[in-house]
Amino acid sequence: MGATKQLLLLHDKTVIRHCLDALFDADIRDILVVIGLQGDAIMESLQHLPVGVVRNEVPNSDMAESIRTGLRTLESTQGGVLICLSDYPLVSANTIRALVRAFNNYPNNVIIPQNEGRRGHPTLFPLKLISGIFSGLTLRDIVHRNSKMIFTVDVNDEGILLDLDSKEDYRLIQTKLRDRPIGEKTQAENGT
Repeated sequence: MGATKQLLLLHDKTVIRHCLDALFDADIRDILVVIGLQGDAIMESLQHLPVGVVRNEVPNSDMAESIRTGLRTLESTQGGVLICLSDYPLVSANTIRALVRAFNNYPNNVIIPQNEGRRGHPTLFPLKLISGIFSGLTLRDIVHRNSKMIFTVDVNDEGILLDLDSKEDYRLIQTKLRDRPIGEKTQAENGT
């Protein structure tokens, strides 16, 4: 991308702020942001937000190491962990609420959103399953090994599939955000 993806602007907010606003609007309050070694600008952009920030100190590590870093700071009483990738900025608060409701009904299952038959992000894991990441597993490994424990939630949210990895993705997401019906915007976008 030639820039820090999380700090790219989508209209008047950064990519990471879109993600966090969806969590806030879904009444998620225990939020931890994991940043990399070069994440000082991201940390600075989060200073006045009610989120925790922890740094993954392992150079050139993968997403699994960032998740391990975040999990080490969690209280053992947590029942589930919602893994939200900051390069999926169009995930709606309604989707996050639907995942939490499903987890409340199926607390031993991995909860994955699905749009038109395609699985997306974020994913909600029971703490006891995601802890497998400490034995060298990736999230994909955990999902694969626990395939009978997956509960998919059908959502009318294309944002679960829209990953921001290229300049073309960035332009597409800007267009999708601009064209979103007003009822699908977050409370912050609506000025409430």
